[in-house]
Amino acid sequence: MFRAKDCEGSSFTEVRSNSTYPAAAVQACGPDVDNSHGNREYANVNWDELGFGLTPTDYMYIMKCSKEENFSPGTLTPLGNMEMSPSSGILNYAQGILEGMKAYRTEDGRILLFRPELNALRMKMGAERLCMPSPTMEQFLDAVKQTVNANKRWVPPPGKGSLYIRPLLIGSGSMLNLGTANEHTFITYVSPVGNFHKGVVNLVVGENVYRATPGGTGGIKAICNYASIYKTISEAKAKGFTDVLFLDVVTGKNIEEASTSNIFIVKGNTISTPATDGTILPGITRKSIIEIARVLGYEVEERAIPVEELFDAEEVFCTGTAVVVNFVSSITYQSKRVEYKTGVETVSRKLYNTLTGIQTGRIEDKMEWTFTLD
Repeated sequence: MFRAKDCEGSSFTEVRSNSTYPAAAVQACGPDVDNSHGNREYANVNWDELGFGLTPTDYMYIMKCSKEENFSPGTLTPLGNMEMSPSSGILNYAQGILEGMKAYRTEDGRILLFRPELNALRMKMGAERLCMPSPTMEQFLDAVKQTVNANKRWVPPPGKGSLYIRPLLIGSGSMLNLGTANEHTFITYVSPVGNFHKGVVNLVVGENVYRATPGGTGGIKAICNYASIYKTISEAKAKGFTDVLFLDVVTGKNIEEASTSNIFIVKGNTISTPATDGTILPGITRKSIIEIARVLGYEVEERAIPVEELFDAEEVFCTGTAVVVNFVSSITYQSKRVEYKTGVETVSRKLYNTLTGIQTGRIEDKMEWTFTLD
């Protein structure tokens, strides 16, 4: 079993003391503590107040790859800032891929990863699109396992949240001409998180604003996909909405996805979701929910969904690593607001309970989706 050493290094202290991090009653560098949850060891965090924000942890994992070479073995290092050339590929041309996944603590003390091999495959797919070398499946999984094990005390107690895992692949080498960087860096860091959305989810359909275009990078987790929709999301939140539901750019008539989640609609025994045709991210939670729904006897359709079908839907819910499975209370389109069924009797709640039951070990994993850390 990997055991994290005591914290050390000025870079770690620098990150911990940065005032931009939210106050979360986080213990500064020091020994593990028993936080009144049996005999397990936890960081000194107020788990009941945990939101979806960055809480600095102990260690990160770094691995590098020079041009025309494979990634060399990586290392764990105290979490801290990194030096980077101002001419790096990521800073100048946004050459970068990100992933998002979670680790969960079970009632009997195990720590589970959920379908991590799919994150590795999705990063490889994105790296190929951006002309970047990618860690092998084994390297990716080893990096994730080492990082989680080194930060085990930050995995929340059962029912209090999860440990969010952020693998990054960036063009870190210097460059000026347009092209792939001459060095790439793979980084993995973690943070304990609670719910992404607190309260009801009210979406607004974006009009004349688009998240992705055919032939672009909408189907991968490219870093460049996100900043371009900040303004649209900020304007929606200023009007009281939770997020924006984007339409396709070609016709402007079909729903695609929200800023960080895939979308599903329910009518009768049929669950429908937009097909992933290059402009929609193939979410791992999305894929898992489709498979669970079919096992539970629902008919699942992956197809183009005209925005008008929102008016006839009985339920709408969104899925993603951050949001998990979250029912949507209302959607507003062209000033018309449609409300949907929510609560414990919904299809989305049934799917949520099944998925999270598997992820946290409460339900037998007949799908063989979870991996137990040593």
